[in-house]
Amino acid sequence: MVFAVLGGAALIALALYFGLRARSVEAPLPPTGPDLGAEIDRLRKALLEAQSAQRQELSGAVAQSQQGITATLVQQLGSLAESNAQRLDSMRGTIDARLKDMQADNAGKLEEMRKTVDEKLQSTLEQRLGQSFKQVSQQLEQVYKGLGEMQALATGVGDLKRMLTNVKTRGNFGESQLGALLEQVLSPEQFGAQVAVKPGSRETVDYAIKMPGGIEGQPCWLPIDAKFPREDYERLQDAQERADKDAAEAAGLALERAIRREAESIHDKYIDPPYTTNFAVLFLPTEGLFAEVLRRPGLFESLQREFHVSVAGPTTLLAQVNSLQMGFKTLAIQQRSSEVWQVLGAVKTEFGKFGDVLSKVKKKLDEASNTIDETGVRTRAIQRQLKQVEALPEGESVKVLTSAPDADDV
Repeated sequence: MVFAVLGGAALIALALYFGLRARSVEAPLPPTGPDLGAEIDRLRKALLEAQSAQRQELSGAVAQSQQGITATLVQQLGSLAESNAQRLDSMRGTIDARLKDMQADNAGKLEEMRKTVDEKLQSTLEQRLGQSFKQVSQQLEQVYKGLGEMQALATGVGDLKRMLTNVKTRGNFGESQLGALLEQVLSPEQFGAQVAVKPGSRETVDYAIKMPGGIEGQPCWLPIDAKFPREDYERLQDAQERADKDAAEAAGLALERAIRREAESIHDKYIDPPYTTNFAVLFLPTEGLFAEVLRRPGLFESLQREFHVSVAGPTTLLAQVNSLQMGFKTLAIQQRSSEVWQVLGAVKTEFGKFGDVLSKVKKKLDEASNTIDETGVRTRAIQRQLKQVEALPEGESVKVLTSAPDADDV
């Protein structure tokens, strides 16, 4: 429509133009001078009027065309809106139906998935719970066993504590540990238990080791006595744990006095050279107690110097006994070496006699060889004499020899 209006305006403009051209052709030549200017003005005005009229016509035509276009567009938009509304309604219905179907389908699938997951969770949970309960039961069983062992251990510790509360049983504890250490290194013939090492005395030492160098066929004993001053040592440990300096010093002095008393007792009861060595051993059954004795300044040296008593813990005593065992072996080797030397002397004497006998045997063998040589000569002589005699077949010779009478029969 707009293009049609514009085309009509263009045709009107062309018609005006060609009309003016025709009018200018048909009209006489314009005059020159002032009349020419008036003529131009007149033409301009005419052109402006024509343009104004054309513009009015064009605006009217455009307005009419716009109204028509607007009405058409309104009509088309209305129909389009109705069509879109109908389509939207149908689409909404379709979508609602599809959504309902999808919801029902999803609900069914979700229910199936829920059932499957519930079944798997149930089986997995039962399996895991079964395994967990099994592990828990096993661990509880182990805990029960551990509790039983701990109860047994507590009972043993109680028995040990009760044993260590009595002085006599504490001595038995140290004595049993001392015996176990000696049995690890020495043979039963090399040491004795509860030995009266001092002649004329009824005092018996816990253990004594047999040493060489005794008198009147009796061994020389090395006395070893076990001691365990538990109370003084525990008071010292308690004071050290509480960081009580005064109490620790007092307990240390008490422990030192107890060790000195025991060393003096061992010296008076068990040291009696030459029936015993000129020293004895005081055995302490724990390394902590032995280390505490070594920590006391000058105590170890004082016991050796004043009472000829050497203090030893389990490890130290084991090393000392090992060194004694090596000494015993060395002494045995020396004794055996003298015996071996005597045996070698006897073997030398017998070997000289064996040489003489061997010479006689050689002489006899030489005589037998000469005799065999003489028989060989006589054999060759007999063979020379028998060369002219015809030899009989082997079968006939056997008959002749078997039928010939023996010299005994003749």
